[in-house]
Amino acid sequence: MPRPMLQYGLYGWSPAYGYSYIHPANRRSFEWVEPLDKVFEKIGEDEEWITLRYDERNYLVRPELFRPIDRPPFGFGDAVETVNWEPGQPRLRGVVSDIFWDESAHRARYQMVVRKKKVPQVYEADELRNQ
Repeated sequence: MPRPMLQYGLYGWSPAYGYSYIHPANRRSFEWVEPLDKVFEKIGEDEEWITLRYDERNYLVRPELFRPIDRPPFGFGDAVETVNWEPGQPRLRGVVSDIFWDESAHRARYQMVVRKKKVPQVYEADELRNQ
């Protein structure tokens, strides 16, 4: 089933900017996400706040620091599998849990969860395919 048309982007906030950019109800959890270099889905907005999603959590933030990017090949929760694997090893199949932004290469990189456990390796888009 195709995903709805979401806007993807970066939110370049750090504690040095102060907490006025983050809704009071989300301050602690958003700080734990360490938002620098992570790709968010923009899923809503009103006159004062935008709603960003990262993995399974939503955050209300001010729109000033949001920088849109092109839609990455995979989104949160997409079922993926590795393309290349070692001979004799099973192909990894899981869901996308984290999307990181490689600023120098201008592209997204992915981490996945397999059987409720996060795989430590971060994958390029060409190392994964949809299941």
